[in-house]
Amino acid sequence: MSTGRTQDRVRVHIRWMIRRDMPEVLRAEQASFDYSWTEDDFLRCLRQRNCIGMVAEHDDRVVGFMIYELHKTKLHVLNFAVAPEWRRVGIGTQMVHKLVGKLSSHRRTKITLAVRETNLTAQLFFRNMTFRAVKVLRSYYEDSGEDAFLMQFRISSEAPLEEVEDYSEFRVSLREEF
Repeated sequence: MSTGRTQDRVRVHIRWMIRRDMPEVLRAEQASFDYSWTEDDFLRCLRQRNCIGMVAEHDDRVVGFMIYELHKTKLHVLNFAVAPEWRRVGIGTQMVHKLVGKLSSHRRTKITLAVRETNLTAQLFFRNMTFRAVKVLRSYYEDSGEDAFLMQFRISSEAPLEEVEDYSEFRVSLREEF
């Protein structure tokens, strides 16, 4: 689908992830990341009470997904990908807009996520979506020892970036959390 240039925008339906989506989600995951989640990783995560999975669907095909945690004052994105052949046509943007739509000025006011220091594409995408790097998480990824940037989106652009809380609990790899 992608030719390296921005094409016409593709409209997607974003809905809750269901079990039968897993083969397409795993294909997108494995095509997107060197250190990809397994099906067991997804299932253990999604069994958690505060963990939500959503997919972006186009013509009855899963073309992207996101997994995030609900916290008292924020959403924390654990995994986010668009299938490589569907990138640069607005699908990731629609998924971020769906997340932003879940924020409220009275309760959850920000979205956080960690991005590998070597994943410049993701850093630039989220920066373009008005996320800001607020902290370096040293040796965040146990699979590679790589650092991550903690990126944050706040509901009000006038509000200053607030000092983030302690993220040491996120330093444990996902495979160990479950």
